[in-house]
Amino acid sequence: MASGEEDGTVEEKETNNKKRTKGAIATAWLTFYNIAMTAGWLVLAVAMVRYYLQKGTHKGLYRNIARTLKFFQTFALLEVGHCAIGIVRTSVIVTGVQVCSRIFMVWFVTNSIRQIQNEESVILFVVVWTITEITRYSFYTFNLLNHLPYFIKWARYNMFIVMYPLGVIGELLTIHASLPYVRRSGMYSLRLPNKYNVSFDYYYFLIIAMLSYIPLFPQLYFHMLRQRRRVLHGEIVVDKEE
Repeated sequence: MASGEEDGTVEEKETNNKKRTKGAIATAWLTFYNIAMTAGWLVLAVAMVRYYLQKGTHKGLYRNIARTLKFFQTFALLEVGHCAIGIVRTSVIVTGVQVCSRIFMVWFVTNSIRQIQNEESVILFVVVWTITEITRYSFYTFNLLNHLPYFIKWARYNMFIVMYPLGVIGELLTIHASLPYVRRSGMYSLRLPNKYNVSFDYYYFLIIAMLSYIPLFPQLYFHMLRQRRRVLHGEIVVDKEE
């Protein structure tokens, strides 16, 4: 009987040690990831400020920072994986929608349609994304290190009130500006007849994408407002990465 109890105790200790090891590895990885992403978006911010100070115009700015933007925004796909394997307690669907919508904007709208790259709406959403991501990733980093300054916590849960709508406006205006070029060029579209017997019109897909903001934006925005109320009023413990 005593032997069985001792075996059980040993197994429990081994299980707890494994959990602690996995937790330590996950924390170390998330800390590295968030530091890297904070640094990446800071580099992007510095590049934009430097370009504007040198040129005095936003024209050509997107092309100048495009490679850095595409790299770090695409790298954010790892966040979907973080949710999927459970090292971050956030909905895979919510994270997936947010990350993939941005990747879509970068690769399949702004990068693909060069005629719109000098639109002011492009600079609007890129600036908003940059400010938001610097705040968000620095928040996660300090939280993981257990040294979270209040002003970063405040910025994380207050700045989005203005930044989120501004970013959406920039994205929608950019997609709208791309529509004439997409319609004329027929890019990414598949017309009938073809060997696949499938039709796809990218022009109408973009219109549907714009309409999808109507149900999705309020849900995500009010989700953040609920988090803001809970976190700033101390109703929940802040996750290491949300």
